[in-house]
Amino acid sequence: MKFIKLLFWVMIMFITTASFSQHKYAMAIHGGAGNITPQNVSPEMQEKYKAKLKEALLAGEEVLKNNGDALDAVTAAIMVMENSPLFNAGKGAVFTAEGTNEMDASIMDGKNLKAGAVAGVQTIKNPILGARAVMEQSPHVLLSGNGADAFAKEKELDIVDPSYFFTQSRWDSYQRVKKKMEQGDKHGTVGCVALDEHGNLAAGTSTGGMTMKMHGRIGDSPIIGAGTYADNNTCAVSCTGHGEYFIRYAVAYDISALMKYKNLSLQEATHQVIMKKLKDAGGDGGVIAVDHKGNISMVFNTTGMFRGTISNGRKPEVYIY
Repeated sequence: MKFIKLLFWVMIMFITTASFSQHKYAMAIHGGAGNITPQNVSPEMQEKYKAKLKEALLAGEEVLKNNGDALDAVTAAIMVMENSPLFNAGKGAVFTAEGTNEMDASIMDGKNLKAGAVAGVQTIKNPILGARAVMEQSPHVLLSGNGADAFAKEKELDIVDPSYFFTQSRWDSYQRVKKKMEQGDKHGTVGCVALDEHGNLAAGTSTGGMTMKMHGRIGDSPIIGAGTYADNNTCAVSCTGHGEYFIRYAVAYDISALMKYKNLSLQEATHQVIMKKLKDAGGDGGVIAVDHKGNISMVFNTTGMFRGTISNGRKPEVYIY
């Protein structure tokens, strides 16, 4: 009898250990989608982008591999890209038609569907932290403009003079576009999705918007369900592209809904939305997504999308085209 009891407990321990060993983390990031080709991105710049993408992946993985939370991983990865002038977010934000920087960001927790976002901010060094503060320290989901900047200052986030966001390359691009009176360089949004070892999903997105956008224009990035969405029952999604289309088609939520209500796989849902619905409507861009099983999808209908993945201690993988 004692032997049977001992065998029973050994089997329970084995099953528990086996189940725990199956827990895994996974993460994907993007640095924008658009007309990105080997002809307009020099080999030197390609290496710079890849190096920064790897840095962002490793920053997020540092959280995940130490049993950390998906929200913290998403925040860490996005901050790396916000602090880099390479991407259209934070330090590298593009200029509006009035020659100013207006940034948007959002974040969402898949375990409880809580979310926070800021739009049109001009002094928050890391807009993703502003979005997270709205989620965790306010009764609201979205704050905009001066109200969002003031809230961030009240919560003692890093506040900088608007001149901090000036970069010569973005200013030169702004002058070129202004001279031609056409919109361009409109992609470069950054985002991250993550699954932690507890089975929780999170997603975040940060952007400077479109070059030469109208004052006050807000795209999909701070809109929950359009540019960002996370639900532990389905997936976490971050979008990049022509924001007006992503808003109209509720792209991020649509992917989750297709999985929830039509039982599509992550790959099927992302492909249907980006390569069919969005493309047929004339919208360009892409998404990164991870589901509750750790499957990752990175789909785009443009010539390129800065992107990368990392999971379970594997080396980071980054791509451009």
